[in-house]
Amino acid sequence: MELPSPLRQGVDSLLENVPLPVLKQAARTLSERYRAELRDGRLHMGEEMAVKAYLATRLPATYAAVRASLEALADERPDFQPKTLLDIGAGPGTMLWATADAWPELEQAVLVEASAAVRKVGQSLAAGTIAARAEWVAGDATIDLDGLKPADLVSIAYVLDEVAPASLPKLVDRLWQLTTDTLLIVEPGTPAGWQRMLAARQQLIAAGAHILAPCPHAAPCPLAPPDWCHFSRRVARSRLHRLAKEADVPWEDEKFIYLAASRQPAPARPARVLAPPKGGSGKVVLKLCRPDGSADEQLFSKRDGDAFRIARRVDWGDTLG
Repeated sequence: MELPSPLRQGVDSLLENVPLPVLKQAARTLSERYRAELRDGRLHMGEEMAVKAYLATRLPATYAAVRASLEALADERPDFQPKTLLDIGAGPGTMLWATADAWPELEQAVLVEASAAVRKVGQSLAAGTIAARAEWVAGDATIDLDGLKPADLVSIAYVLDEVAPASLPKLVDRLWQLTTDTLLIVEPGTPAGWQRMLAARQQLIAAGAHILAPCPHAAPCPLAPPDWCHFSRRVARSRLHRLAKEADVPWEDEKFIYLAASRQPAPARPARVLAPPKGGSGKVVLKLCRPDGSADEQLFSKRDGDAFRIARRVDWGDTLG
């Protein structure tokens, strides 16, 4: 999954003439902060060079994860056509671009972002290319949500890991209050990200939310550590991306976890594939999360006819049907 062409062009323009050694150092610093999940009172992208490092090394991957999450939501709710978006911790507008790509009919977006440097870049990238009216609001995810208007789609991506654990329940509650239809949460696909998502999922179900995806049920998660639920998208690295990260491989796999919760009842959902399929001669083994709340592996062979043909075509994260 690649960045939309106008976004790719805008990013390339912003990265022109940036000295590679400076970009490399900024990328290393940014990566270390994200990996350590630092909460030291400083913004990860408080400075202009940190924003450019993000554009070069993280935006393609986070866009792919967000776009895949929206795709899963759209698959479960084909009738959902959001006109308004409220995105918390918007970064350079990743969710805005992905939502506009998924639903070109989007009319209005409010993007809340604490970093002035990031807001400036986000406004620059979207100006003249995103059809929806976009309003950028200076605000922190945990303290500046009171004056916001509800929206059809409320989203928060790669932000919960930057919030103090004690503040998460209040934040999730406020996000749900602002949601007129569907709330989408996206997090890094780590065991810690999964635990944050499980807590949010439990809280939202208790508040009356209907889980659309990825879970095909509202029962407790059937997985137990050291296993955890997450998904992956393979992202091509540009030449500058490889140079900035000093990487040899021309691609990277972005691991992520997401949750789509709606005020609308969830339709019956088929089992979801929780891991890369394991294939062999005339057979395939799928790890499935099932509508009855269980999870297990199932072997499909040629003797299973249509079920085998379907199983051969699905990938990690897809539904079996």
